[in-house]
Amino acid sequence: MEENVVSSDAGQLNKFVERIERLEEEKRELGADIREVYAEAKGAGFDVKVLRQIMRLRKMDPADRQETEFLRDEYKKLLGMIE
Repeated sequence: MEENVVSSDAGQLNKFVERIERLEEEKRELGADIREVYAEAKGAGFDVKVLRQIMRLRKMDPADRQETEFLRDEYKKLLGMIE
């Protein structure tokens, strides 16, 4: 009976591993696609560094984004970077 449990566990584990491998491959492909879009944006004259910052901000909750932008501006004021 224990052999059946081990065999069943091995089969289930193998399915998990195969799913993870497939998803990791999809993730690599998507990463390549995203890099291509950034390269296109750069070719169109956009600053990719700023575009990445915008993407990060868009993922944030509006309240968190507002707080982050407020704190950033306050820190810049303290450092004499803006008046």
